[in-house]
Amino acid sequence: MRHSGLSAALMLLLLPACVQAAFSTDSIRRGQYLARAGDCIACHTRPGGAAYAGGLPFDTPVGRIYATNITPDRKTGIGNYSYDQFARAVREGVAANGDPLYPAMPYPSYASVSDADMRDLYAFFMAGVPAVSQPNRGSDIPWPLSMRWPLKVWNWLFVDARPYRVQADRSAAWNRGAYLVEGLAHCGSCHTPRGLAYQEKALSARDGSEFLAGNNIGGWFAKSLRGDKGRGLGDWSEADIVEFLKTGRNDKSAAFGGMAEVIEHSSSHLERTDLAAVATYLKALPASAGAPTVYSAARAHVTRGQLRSGDYRQPGASTYVEFCASCHRDDGGGFPRIYPALAGNSVLLTDDTRSLIRIVLEGGRMPHTVADTMAFAMPGLPQLNNRETAEVLSFIRSSWGNHASAVSEADVAAVRESLEKSHERR
Repeated sequence: MRHSGLSAALMLLLLPACVQAAFSTDSIRRGQYLARAGDCIACHTRPGGAAYAGGLPFDTPVGRIYATNITPDRKTGIGNYSYDQFARAVREGVAANGDPLYPAMPYPSYASVSDADMRDLYAFFMAGVPAVSQPNRGSDIPWPLSMRWPLKVWNWLFVDARPYRVQADRSAAWNRGAYLVEGLAHCGSCHTPRGLAYQEKALSARDGSEFLAGNNIGGWFAKSLRGDKGRGLGDWSEADIVEFLKTGRNDKSAAFGGMAEVIEHSSSHLERTDLAAVATYLKALPASAGAPTVYSAARAHVTRGQLRSGDYRQPGASTYVEFCASCHRDDGGGFPRIYPALAGNSVLLTDDTRSLIRIVLEGGRMPHTVADTMAFAMPGLPQLNNRETAEVLSFIRSSWGNHASAVSEADVAAVRESLEKSHERR
């Protein structure tokens, strides 16, 4: 019996080495890169928790769910998954036991991942991630909404589990960008509007103009990534996009909220050739139909002249001078790569103003990246009441050539209430 116990203990000690030996070092390394591209760590790691061990809460329209443990632990993670089970979970949203996963997992996008990349991802999660024993937490969704079988119908309706198909009439760079944007990077999960069944209204550029047209998610508005002037990427060059994804900032804007996390955990680690491919693909997307002109640089001097002369008659002007002008300047130009410009800033010109209100109330922080280790932050201004907040944002959205609609006190009140409830749930 002693010899049997000793043998079992030795097998447990040697098991990680045996598992790692089943995969090549290159495959594990490629899988790690692909996991970065998919930003897997962001959803499967709770603050202060072990990497990929799950536990991060997500509020859905029907209740709160929690990310699962995807470390190779054999009892609480995915250590017992075969390759086929792993691929089915990632592509089709079906767990090893046959249970459908919630579509908070972006498997409709991951469905396009190639077999070669899927095998490298499997190698990384089986041999490149430390196993962590952490039981998964059940959802807080009440019965009968918690029943899983309707998700099978959802998958049948909205998931096309086929690898990406190269478009021969497009360049290699465009195809690589499409493969990343539509697949592993799952940009549409945040930036594409969703339907009544919580499905993305489009999964690729081939599906129509709603793809990447902007969407509200998690209390933030993920802006349009299409070619709209002012509100999308129409005024950005490919170099602007690459710089933004690599560093979290460029001369036109800066990342905040959920996008700051995406850049910090994912895109800043990608090779510039891949980021350039993403930029090539995004710049090929046309503007949304009927997108209005919301910025005219020709009138940028008017507001600057008024502020410099002490003309604060426009509502919100005095609040801007007191709280905003020291960083963003009286010409709305900010300081490149430190304090973003407000004139012509696409984030400021969207119809959905929730992100703007939230960043005024809560503040924001740029991502920490290897390229830019100094991350600047904007302090929140919760001391401004609803009227003052609405007025200063309306002033910004109508100054220096900006032509966006006014923000109402009711808009501010709704966001403030939502943030207070969110803080209470934490």
